[in-house]
Order: sequence, then structure tokens, then C-alpha cells
Amino acid sequence: MAATSPTPSLTATEGKPPMGLRERKKLRTRVAIRKATYRLIQEQGYEATTIEQIAEAAEVSPSTVFRYFATKEDIVLTDEYDTVMEAALRSRPLDEPPLESLRLMMREALTSVAAAEDEELRRRTRLMVEIPAIRSRMTETMSDTAKMLSQALADRTGRSADDLRIRVFIAAVLGALREATLYWGEHGQEGDLITMVDEALTALEGGLRL
Repeated sequence: MAATSPTPSLTATEGKPPMGLRERKKLRTRVAIRKATYRLIQEQGYEATTIEQIAEAAEVSPSTVFRYFATKEDIVLTDEYDTVMEAALRSRPLDEPPLESLRLMMREALTSVAAAEDEELRRRTRLMVEIPAIRSRMTETMSDTAKMLSQALADRTGRSADDLRIRVFIAAVLGALREATLYWGEHGQEGDLITMVDEALTALEGGLRL
């Protein structure tokens, strides 16, 4: 969920070279499928939108859609920012408190997404609130992000990525992000999402006292 341009994965991230031609083509296909999906959903609703229609609108075959996305819910939920989030977390100072590193990484990520893809972010959040299948799938897909962040945090702390404390720590942070995002969506996307995520992380930092 982080970027510094509308197509961040086409550029070099921290310590990594730019993507090759094949990777750029794959990214463009993924983006085209996702944009076609959002357009069709806006026009005719989520349930009425089929994979066949998405494929036609994106000018690919249905099998290509399934090659990139296992389910229709994944098309809505998948973005291109996990690797950039990982790079941002790994670039933080090693002596910085882990929660502060994650807070600053998420703030940077959300700021970039809002600048580059604000409307897509708002559409995705509305669908998370309105469509139970998407909300359910969101919880499942966050496990991939959790594994990636757990490994990055484990590397800087000398722990195993499967360490219980690491897993609980990352689960709590991602849970705070998920609930702040849903809260924002449930309340008409009023207010500032970045501030809400920051408040949620502050609650974790304070020991969850009410």
C-alpha cells in the first residue's frame, strides 16, 4: 500500500533495480484488469459483474484474469504496494522502536496511495463495507502481508518470523489498520484516514486502555 507515483512498481524500490519488460507487462495487465473491474462494478454493481465481462473490458481472456487473480474479490483487494511497504520498513533505522517504524511506514504508504489512487482507494473501501465476501476475503489476504512484514521485522530484531511475539505484534498492527479503514468506510469516508490509522496505532502503543 505505498507508492511515490501512480505506478510505483515500475520504478526501483529501496535497494532493488527497476522491473524488467516482462514484469512491467504483467503489472500493466493486472492494473488493466483491476480498473476494468472497478468501472464495471460502478456501472452495474458487484454481483452483476462477471469474470467474462471483466476480461472483455480489459481486452484479455477469462483464463488470463484467473491467472492473475484467483477470485473476483482478489481483483478488488489486490494492489501493488506490499513490496514497497516491505522496502520502506526495512529502510527504517534499526534502533527505532518497531511500532514507530510501522507507523511511519503506513503513514508514508497511505499518503502515497491517497495522492496516486485516491478514487480507487475509496471505491475499494466502499466495497469492503458493502460486500461481505470482500470483507471476508480481506482478512484472508492480509495473511500474505503479515508474513512479509513479520519477516522484515524478524530480520531486524534477530527473532524468527514465526516467533509468537512477532506474529502477535504484526497481527495487532494490521488489525488496527483494517479496523480504522472499515471505520472510515462505514462513516461515509469522512475525516482523514491517515489520522484514524495513527489513532488506532496509538491505542496499541498505550496498551489498549480505554
